[in-house]
Amino acid sequence: MVAGSETTTPLIEWAMAEIMQSHYIMKRVQEELAEIIGLDNIVEESNLPKLQYLDATIKETFRLHPVVPLILRRLPRQVCIVGGYTIAKRCTRFLNVWSIHRDPQYWDNLLEFNPGRFLTNKYDFKGRNLNFIPFGSGRRLCPGVPLAEKMQMYILVSLLHSFDWSLPEGEKHDLSENFGITLKKREPLIVVPS
Repeated sequence: MVAGSETTTPLIEWAMAEIMQSHYIMKRVQEELAEIIGLDNIVEESNLPKLQYLDATIKETFRLHPVVPLILRRLPRQVCIVGGYTIAKRCTRFLNVWSIHRDPQYWDNLLEFNPGRFLTNKYDFKGRNLNFIPFGSGRRLCPGVPLAEKMQMYILVSLLHSFDWSLPEGEKHDLSENFGITLKKREPLIVVPS
């Protein structure tokens, strides 16, 4: 339970921060919500799979701000060679997800927050495409992926469907990262609902 909330909260904060940076993205998300859910309707779970632009926004948030930037990999039982590198027996390995998600070999304009790059079905959270692995991949895939997908989507939908958001008057927010076991914003996001 702690792992789920410790990773969901920073993702929601990062997504809201990035959405707040771009009035175009916020408007597009809210237009999608109005079209699919309606302004006066309650958000239902059956609405979530239809929200393609919001799903793309969440994926782009994970790409640019992976909540778990380094994934600890299991120790090999014997010496093995991976990608031309010899991995010693019982060697602890970290997978740098933050770096993979910002690799210019795979991502154009890699520092630009662009949900449009995820509007194809090429990327999912199951680790099938190894240049987008926010939850790991293979047998070590995070077991909470289905729950995380629904929770993050439902929380963001509820926030963005229910309110218009703005920064406190005259304020800008800092997108600096506080790098640790989880990747959090250095300064907390403060927003005003209306």
